[in-house]
Amino acid sequence: MKKLINTPENVVKDELAGMALAHADLINVFYDPDYITRVDAPVPGKVGVISGGGSGHEPMHGGFVGRGMLDAACPGAVFTSPVPDQMLAATKAVNGGAGVLHIVKNYTGDVMNFEMAAELAAAEGIEVAAVITNDDVAVKDSLYTAGRRGVGVTVLLEKIVGAAAENGANLAECKRIAEKVNDQGRSMGMALTSCTVPTAGKPTFELGDDEIEIGIGIHGEPGRKRTNMASAAEITAMLTEPILADGPINAGDTVLAFVNGMGGTPLIELYIIYNELAQILQQSNITIARNLIGNYITSLEMAGCSITLLKLDDELAQLWDAPVLTPALRWGM
Repeated sequence: MKKLINTPENVVKDELAGMALAHADLINVFYDPDYITRVDAPVPGKVGVISGGGSGHEPMHGGFVGRGMLDAACPGAVFTSPVPDQMLAATKAVNGGAGVLHIVKNYTGDVMNFEMAAELAAAEGIEVAAVITNDDVAVKDSLYTAGRRGVGVTVLLEKIVGAAAENGANLAECKRIAEKVNDQGRSMGMALTSCTVPTAGKPTFELGDDEIEIGIGIHGEPGRKRTNMASAAEITAMLTEPILADGPINAGDTVLAFVNGMGGTPLIELYIIYNELAQILQQSNITIARNLIGNYITSLEMAGCSITLLKLDDELAQLWDAPVLTPALRWGM
């Protein structure tokens, strides 16, 4: 194992210390329990928006804390759910009196621990609502989930709901918008290589030199099928066709197209995938109105990509375009 770390046990603490130094103008970092808040939290009268999950998916979620996106993020150990104490502390830290929305990817540990934190927060008089993302069309159940996995839509949802909260939407409205984004978005990913969790010290799974995994999860969970290496055009079709077959995106619709790198894929390859995706959607009479291309929800150093399509309307497009200022996503400010 070759990694730029000190010890496997301190990877997350060391990363958080680096983030605190690099982005002191945007975020505050707290330890024991570990969580990140926007520098001006809590914002009085504003709905607090929180997400979290295992580390190793950077910049998600800590990189999305800031104005116009998340108010707080809870980082667990690598590929491991954060614990309720983290989520409760973050919830209390960003409660500005208008309630707090938990954005939870559909992984069993995340769901259970966020539910426990919400119950504890309610006992302290904090109103909490939650939305669970489950946009992955690859498999119904996986090693980590009951039901579909939450993947790329989570990034888009955090941005859109973060903008709504920043604009003064109440808790019920933030939850409505979050559920709408989840309902209208679909994702699917693939891997060219495995990745290595620092504490494991060996690859999560094995792929032959001429093999790829289609439908991979962000923790290295198996996908739909293992097949021989193919061209970018063929791989893009393997990811896009199941997304379109699943709905709710149809001919005549407008979408936000998100091509995401899994951590070890260069931008030159992601833009090739985006080019192929644009051609497929044009042939299907689907218009790309917005796009996002880059490494935003990763799986350590895994080489591969995922495609997320979100059906857009005027409400979602306006919220996507709204200003955002976080370590990893920023425009309009």
